[in-house]
Amino acid sequence: MRNFKVILWDIDNTLLNFTASERAGIRMCFEKFGLGECTDEMLEDYAEINIKYWQKLERGELSKDQVLVGRFMEFFEKYGRDTSVVEAFNDAYQLSLGDTIVFEPYAKELVWGYKGRYKQFAASNGTLLAQTKKLKNSGLSEVLDGAFISDEIGVEKPMQGFFDAVFAAVPECTKDEILIIGDSLTSDMKGGADAGIQTCWYNPKCKINNSGLMLDYEIHSLREVQELLGPVLF
Repeated sequence: MRNFKVILWDIDNTLLNFTASERAGIRMCFEKFGLGECTDEMLEDYAEINIKYWQKLERGELSKDQVLVGRFMEFFEKYGRDTSVVEAFNDAYQLSLGDTIVFEPYAKELVWGYKGRYKQFAASNGTLLAQTKKLKNSGLSEVLDGAFISDEIGVEKPMQGFFDAVFAAVPECTKDEILIIGDSLTSDMKGGADAGIQTCWYNPKCKINNSGLMLDYEIHSLREVQELLGPVLF
């Protein structure tokens, strides 16, 4: 066990299975807007488009609004769907994301098990609307000690300003006592490393780290978090 006091949990694809909520939300919105069938192939294409846009946000190349609308504009244009409904579609999609809650394996047991033992916070670049609903519907809002959401802070991970907000909220802790756990090398890990806190890359698909980042820890199952923070009951 390490001498940590504060745990920053990424939400999407770390605590919660984002792919499940993404697919359910898009299909529900396709039906709502009368856009026809959304196939598995289309969803896979959208996921790649979406990642591309969020990475541009992390690099400061696009604003959040440009990401939210631009990804669906490109997706709809590719499949010949009505682009005039893109903004309304995105609004409905944000609401739908919190309707499907699927925890990543061992995530729920860990967060509940560490309650009272560590200060635990969500740390997310997702929209305030979507993330607030996810935290409420999952029960995480009742267990975590708070949430750092970029829409509220006004700065995205991996920017220093995001982590400055964290430091301001936990002034009693040193940087060595803060651990961020997340699946994204470009936001969670880069942001944590640049800010000088401990980093733990959740890498269930065993991807190769070609980012050049020197990470403190890498895990392939959230169950391995116990090696850093101590055991919980499963």
